[in-house]
Amino acid sequence: MKQTLLLASAIAILAACNNSPKADEAKTTEKEVVAAAEGVTYTAENSSLVTWVGTKPTGQHAGTFKLKEGSFTIKDNALTGGSFVIDINSLNNTDMASDPENKGKLEGHLKSPDFFDAAKFPTAKFEITAIEAFTPDSTTVMKDATHTIKGNLTLKDSTKNISFPARVTVDAATASATADFKIDRTMWGMNYKG
Repeated sequence: MKQTLLLASAIAILAACNNSPKADEAKTTEKEVVAAAEGVTYTAENSSLVTWVGTKPTGQHAGTFKLKEGSFTIKDNALTGGSFVIDINSLNNTDMASDPENKGKLEGHLKSPDFFDAAKFPTAKFEITAIEAFTPDSTTVMKDATHTIKGNLTLKDSTKNISFPARVTVDAATASATADFKIDRTMWGMNYKG
């Protein structure tokens, strides 16, 4: 197997109001124990990105984060675990590319203590705690989801377990995981008003 995983995950990570894009709502609970995954561990591709959409009462912004590092575990052509470190300082706004001044202001604001506090918390982390077959219901937005992924998401100094539907594919050459879900940023202490 090629030793790479393409991780594509769209997260409405800054959602704290009701006008967020249509996506599955991640279920959020308390931190869970991360068990050792069985199988062969591989490194995530350097090109893997976490995309985000942040909402506010007057609109939204979109962008990306780069992975600082990541690994995943495969056994019998199935994803069994993984851990991903997100570089918060790589935060890049993509919807204001034609307005460099305001793009820079927004990126600075999101990296400030009002949101991610990147100087104090330069990384975020997602560690898979469980992977289960997905059973859709009438509220499912991602209709082609194959699995429910559960994992501990650490933002700033807070860790919560989230679960969300994802499309996971593994074959002899590649593995990929794609998800589109939203979380409430205030559960991780990002309480900036507005």
